[in-house]
Amino acid sequence: MSADLSRAAERRAKLVSLFARAPVVPVVTIANVAQAVPLARALTRGGLAAIEITLRTPAALDAAVAIRAEVPEAIVGIGTVLTPDDLARAVEIGAAFALSPGATPDLLEAARDLDLPFAPGVQTASEIMACLQRGFDIVKFFPAAPAGGISALRALSGPFPDVRFCPTGGVSEKDATDWLAQPNVIAVGGSWVAPSADLASCAWDRIEARARSAAQLMKENGR
Repeated sequence: MSADLSRAAERRAKLVSLFARAPVVPVVTIANVAQAVPLARALTRGGLAAIEITLRTPAALDAAVAIRAEVPEAIVGIGTVLTPDDLARAVEIGAAFALSPGATPDLLEAARDLDLPFAPGVQTASEIMACLQRGFDIVKFFPAAPAGGISALRALSGPFPDVRFCPTGGVSEKDATDWLAQPNVIAVGGSWVAPSADLASCAWDRIEARARSAAQLMKENGR
């Protein structure tokens, strides 16, 4: 097996294992580093191990570092990865995984040379084909609801039966079960678990309660 194929297989195996443990991934935008540790503790107490911290604020990377240092049971991932530099920063802080909203050639090439488990973002068949050409068959379907929802995902399963998706963007507590029931869905990402209003008001009890509800969804779907 070539080095590239071996690396792709290892990345895939890590993602499969991660999503098997954590098929509901809270997508969080942290504006203040002080929010990071209590947020992670609330999520992990509620039964959600993986956390996607989006690179949408200056505090994001410092928040990820704080969580890794103080909440070792959390599996810290980096989201909203847009450039090879973003990937490099995710590796530097020791992120367990990374996700992007889209898939540019430069980003896919950079990710292919790393051991970091990475799910590039897709909407279309052409984007999926570009990912497959570079060894990525676990992808983020984003934004899931505006891009056609479950019906679009079912249609994509025809030409791409071996691709597994993590739908994110418009997935809610009400329909997460429907998404998870799809055979080509490996996990879902959702911001409903830790909304910005609850982060701003430090409503950790409410976030923990939502995490428990999401963890129950996993059990109901045999995850």
